[in-house]
Amino acid sequence: MAGRLLLVTVHDITRVLSRDAVVYPGDVRPRFREIDNGQYRVTEMTLGSHTGTHIDAPSHYIEGGQTVDEIPPGVLVGPARVLDCSDAGEAIGPGSLLGRLDGVRTLLLKTWFSGLREFDPGYPSLSMEAADLIIAAGITCIGTDAPSIEGFSGDGSVHRRLLGNGAVILELLDLSGVAEGEYFMAALPLRLRGADGSPLRALLWDAEDEV
Repeated sequence: MAGRLLLVTVHDITRVLSRDAVVYPGDVRPRFREIDNGQYRVTEMTLGSHTGTHIDAPSHYIEGGQTVDEIPPGVLVGPARVLDCSDAGEAIGPGSLLGRLDGVRTLLLKTWFSGLREFDPGYPSLSMEAADLIIAAGITCIGTDAPSIEGFSGDGSVHRRLLGNGAVILELLDLSGVAEGEYFMAALPLRLRGADGSPLRALLWDAEDEV
């Protein structure tokens, strides 16, 4: 049947969550403790709501904003565009986005940080002007492979601009094995009541229209 979506190769764009995971300064470093009662094992985990590959819910910065459990799942499942911004340096400005946002609902920014396994305060981040373009384009989900969408010296204004205007943010994706192009994404956080963020499992599928 014409127009049917075919999902082929799957790409796991989630960073492995371990004791040596990249952690934003001041956030909770993950800890794991095995509990063995002789019959089965259980692992006690200590994590922050923004540990590893994760989502920023609007309530992360916006008073009264949506919490993780209030985000409609449809925002996090559907077509996505990956843009290669590896040459942008530390700042992803409007020039990296102009003419590349038409018809996009979910935008994932691939940078040089995907290859890093340690925190670098010079990670690539989105400028306010670029954030305004994303809002104007009607994008409802913006993702990055960097530790934050906003620069290390930022004051939260980029977060507030995006989260206060109908977008959710995905951070610390692993896009190292993914080329620029069109995909189908599922990025599902835990359904944590009242939470401002959550670790998530993010997957991309190569998507093709059936002929």
